[in-house]
Amino acid sequence: MSRVAHYLQEHLLGEVTASAEVRRHFAHDASILSLAPAIVAYPRNENDVRKTARFAWQLAQRGKPIPITARGGGSDTSGAAIGSGIMLVFTAHMNKILALDPAKSFIVVEPGATYDKIEQTLYTHGLFLPPYPASQHYATIGGGLANNALGEKTIKYGTTAAYVEQLRVVLANGEIIETGPLSKRELSRKLGLATLEGEIYRRIDTLIEENEELINRGRSRLQTVHNRAGYNIFGVKNSEGFDLTPLIVGSQGTLGIITEAILEVVPHNPRTSTTLVSLENLDDLVSLLPKIVELKPSVFDMVNKAALAQVASVNPNQLVGAIEEPKAAIHLFIEFDDIKEGTIKKKTRRLQKLVSKMPASLKTTTKPDGQEAIWKLRQSVATILTQPHGHSKAVPVAEDVSVPPSKLVDFLNEVSNIYRSIGLSPAAWGHAGDGIVRMNPVLDLGNLGDRQKLFKLSETVYETVVRLGGSITASSGDGRVRAPYLNWQYEPGLHNVMMQVKKIFDPYNILNPGVKTASLEHVKALLRGEYNLGHHHEHLPRS
Repeated sequence: MSRVAHYLQEHLLGEVTASAEVRRHFAHDASILSLAPAIVAYPRNENDVRKTARFAWQLAQRGKPIPITARGGGSDTSGAAIGSGIMLVFTAHMNKILALDPAKSFIVVEPGATYDKIEQTLYTHGLFLPPYPASQHYATIGGGLANNALGEKTIKYGTTAAYVEQLRVVLANGEIIETGPLSKRELSRKLGLATLEGEIYRRIDTLIEENEELINRGRSRLQTVHNRAGYNIFGVKNSEGFDLTPLIVGSQGTLGIITEAILEVVPHNPRTSTTLVSLENLDDLVSLLPKIVELKPSVFDMVNKAALAQVASVNPNQLVGAIEEPKAAIHLFIEFDDIKEGTIKKKTRRLQKLVSKMPASLKTTTKPDGQEAIWKLRQSVATILTQPHGHSKAVPVAEDVSVPPSKLVDFLNEVSNIYRSIGLSPAAWGHAGDGIVRMNPVLDLGNLGDRQKLFKLSETVYETVVRLGGSITASSGDGRVRAPYLNWQYEPGLHNVMMQVKKIFDPYNILNPGVKTASLEHVKALLRGEYNLGHHHEHLPRS
């Protein structure tokens, strides 16, 4: 074991290892990259995290920096849950639900708690945390906060950021801060602190004031609702006050390490109505989509024809009896979860009337067995992610984009042509109501030609997304994989402002270096020769 590992083990309550086997395991997340840590630590409490950060800060001051990467379930597709230095793994110990107050509708959690654990606890009290991702069975709330996660319920309930009341965060130098909305008086007090926290508040406040016009212009140019590119400098200062939380949420562990979160929770209604709409013509979605959104569904997902064809090609029996219209251009999955049963019925009738005006089939059910059959169809895309295609695998490349819903059909048509032009199936799925599209091209990362396709595909898809007013990342963040394209999303001045945010919080570049800043050459150097999701097969990966 290295001297650093010995030192940490002496001072931390949690376990520390430099085992080659452990390091190999944590060299991968769900991205196409590989980077092994030097040391893996399993912190038992916030003090362990604070001591680790303070140790790394002191080394950096002496010109010997050691990076720190926070990791939860390893489901990140952007390459943000891997790192070369000290990896803090929160799933072993810091995975507790610390408090739950059903009357006041809040829950207090540690970062290593999985969404599944949190939701099951909340369900027993008639509550839930709506923005759970598809990977909820193995993804942690720490990762969700780091990426500002969203999911199938986001169209009605919003993203993770909307439910964050307060965070406890360990800064790069080991200081502990609590984030939340500040009044002018409270902000003034923070600005006067002779600590790193005070320095951060002073410099971020000045940065926003000096670049107000640039920030406002960047906000207005982005037409899509869901954007995780860069840092959310847009949400820090407004008429209601000043809050660092929007910067921390979605920062992917590059500004601070979240050790505790207080989250708002809302009433959960298990009695829902689920409808499957199969459209013969994709273009009919242009007029239908906004009308369905007006009905305020709790889920509005999609799977296209090419995706189901790909599922059938690798597992022919999976869809037997599950789909009545296999030749439909696109399948829509719509759920209503209104508390009043009469409201659900009214919305369902309105939906049926809308669909009856175009060539399409519709199936609605409130029975659990029938709903499971419909969701089986939506979740069948997991087969694409887990089944090998010879030496090729479905890889997460340009797979988390968003466009304005009004441009969704245009994007699907354009991206289908892009995929076909390089000989790939344009299998697509995602959250139609939010304009979020996921596509995992089948490539062999050990093949030079396929690696070239990978980068060509990324560039072409991202160019199309930005041109249509969308975002290169809807929910997974830039990480390392999308960092080279961040300056495509924002004009140079605004991109520079975001890079200054990183320097203000982390002057020695200790926290997850490379995430949100990696160059294309760096990404190519870390590219895996073989891709798999072996560390998630017990859960069946979802997207």
